[in-house]
Amino acid sequence: MGRYLNSSTSYVLYKGQIEQPYFVDKTQMLSELFPFLDAGNTHICITRPRRFGKTVMANMITAFLGKKQDSDSIFKSLKISQNDLYNKYRNQYNIISIDFSKMPRDCDSYTDYIDRIETNLIRDLRKEYPQIEIYEDDSAADVLETIFEECDQQRFVFVLDEWDFIFHKDFATEENKKQYVLFLSNLLKDRPYVQLTYMTGILPIAKYSSGSELNMFWEYTMASEAKYNEYFGFTDSEVDQLYEKYTRNTQDIHISREDLKEWYDGYTTKSGERMYNPRSVVLALTNNNIGNYWTSSGPYDEIFYYIRQNIDDVQSDLALMVSGESVSAKIQEYAAVSMNLVTKNEIFSAMIVYGFLSYENGKVRIPNKELMNKFDDMIQKEERLGYVYQLAKESDRMLKATLAGNTKVMAEILEYAHNTETPILSYNNETELSAIVNLIYLSARDIYRVEREDKAGKGFVDFVFYPKRECDPGMILELKVDHTPEEALEQIKNKNYKLRFQGKLAEKKVTVKKILGIGISYDRKTKKHSCQVEWL
Repeated sequence: MGRYLNSSTSYVLYKGQIEQPYFVDKTQMLSELFPFLDAGNTHICITRPRRFGKTVMANMITAFLGKKQDSDSIFKSLKISQNDLYNKYRNQYNIISIDFSKMPRDCDSYTDYIDRIETNLIRDLRKEYPQIEIYEDDSAADVLETIFEECDQQRFVFVLDEWDFIFHKDFATEENKKQYVLFLSNLLKDRPYVQLTYMTGILPIAKYSSGSELNMFWEYTMASEAKYNEYFGFTDSEVDQLYEKYTRNTQDIHISREDLKEWYDGYTTKSGERMYNPRSVVLALTNNNIGNYWTSSGPYDEIFYYIRQNIDDVQSDLALMVSGESVSAKIQEYAAVSMNLVTKNEIFSAMIVYGFLSYENGKVRIPNKELMNKFDDMIQKEERLGYVYQLAKESDRMLKATLAGNTKVMAEILEYAHNTETPILSYNNETELSAIVNLIYLSARDIYRVEREDKAGKGFVDFVFYPKRECDPGMILELKVDHTPEEALEQIKNKNYKLRFQGKLAEKKVTVKKILGIGISYDRKTKKHSCQVEWL
């Protein structure tokens, strides 16, 4: 019927989605919206990082509720069809569906952007309700109000996708952003024609609604609310089902179930459940290849954008997170500003909102291997990261010295690390020493899968380097503070840590032919490092 009003676009897009080989049925979310449709004038906003299924769910809602065409052929085989209210709500509503990320050609101003949206909406309404008199200075809200009054109290469901898109455009000024929030408020707040508003985006509403303009929304973020979390991202059980389908339909299997968990799991919901990045899982299974699918959609320096304002304050935490540690942070999601991030908590808050960090129990961390690779790239390219960059640049030399048994060079590099001016090098515990070891062996991640605190033999080894190729040796690294490197090597041998390769490498179908034991120690009195290597 129109571009925004009762459009067929969402029906076509969602129909195509369910025909994909790795489709996951999330239609039970519809049943949670049914009571709001009965109540009327309810406003919901769900914010998630990009590529977490927001648009798919918006298309699902529009296809199911919209009057445009009967969608029974799509939904009759899906979970929602088992709901007793399936026929009551299916295809019963006028839907105004707007994807705010769709811009006109050559759009370089907020006025061009918002005028096009309002003009198209009024055009659709004029076409559907020709009996209504529309004046030249009428807003879309004015027209909808007239329709409600003169057309038997017609009401509408608004499905608004990417509500915050304009905030990421260079041409949008702070004044434009205020105007946009007022536009949404005028269109939706306290309007009798609103049956339901379902809105999605990345940025929390609270950041850009400083007053009461959009306070009618119930807002659901990944970190602050448990409700709806299972509908965005993939759960463990859903990935299990997808992987089973992958193994049935793929002759030459290149992906293990462990690969999917290592690379794409790790986002944490308010309820504590871990979620997988859905785009990356689907593309990995479709392509039969593990890769950086989500992070490749942005520039390499995308992470650095958020920390560039206060490098000094985040350096040490960054070093710890790259080593696999979690760091304490006080998160306020409304601090997700696209500019002028100053404090460490503001920086980490923004990175959580955008999906670069995960938050759980008062701590932030890098969620998975896909994101860790992105952080690794940044560390090795951004000189402004200071000592973190400098140590990462030494990592290639450190790996070569280790494999050659050159303990003198190894100790020199560790001394260089210690002589950099940074709080993390106080070495108060082995966690801090581990963080430095991660940095000076960063290049090893290209040819090894590096795991920390791994169960091996009779205990837990500090680092195990699992080679990705048979031509490379395995490595076991043990750290000691105020002990000798020889003691570290004895622990590796006495506790039989080398047995760890039998299980993990068998899983990965890689045979290790040689194993190198590495002992590294630090003496807090002399402030000296010592290294010892031995072929096991």
